[in-house]
Amino acid sequence: FHNTNSFHGFNQAFSSANTSLIILAAPVSIYAAGLIRKDSKLQQTALLSGEAVADSEILTTVFKAVDRRVRPTGFTPQGNYWDSWFEGSRTNGSFPSGHTIAAFSVATVISRQYGAKHRWIPYVAYGTAALIGFSRLSLGAHFTADVFAGAALGYSISRFAVLSN
Repeated sequence: FHNTNSFHGFNQAFSSANTSLIILAAPVSIYAAGLIRKDSKLQQTALLSGEAVADSEILTTVFKAVDRRVRPTGFTPQGNYWDSWFEGSRTNGSFPSGHTIAAFSVATVISRQYGAKHRWIPYVAYGTAALIGFSRLSLGAHFTADVFAGAALGYSISRFAVLSN
């Protein structure tokens, strides 16, 4: 992605700020809908989503402080990408992708809560999370492994820590 401008429009739509708003808007709008409709399951889903994001961000902060992986934008296009671990900032590391882990955390909670009744919900939730993950690659903010790890960790946190309680 260093050598192409093909994703310029996509990158503007899925910028870091915009994807953060998308991730935040999902639980907030679900909670608001739950209040308006007096639907406790919607409200509970929103609170579980918030808990999943909080858990994800704690894990992301710990990982980034330990591995300090340099982001792809920290290299020249022909740079040595293999030497990216334990070289970067403790607060702005690359591994795992914080946007991706949060997006998949929210997608998993929503999909598990409503996917059985509405079969289209997992497609929309995970599709949006995958687009957010892809945006992290096309923006040069993360390596592929960062995004895959974020997706796996986000799913796992929501599925096994948040929803199992």
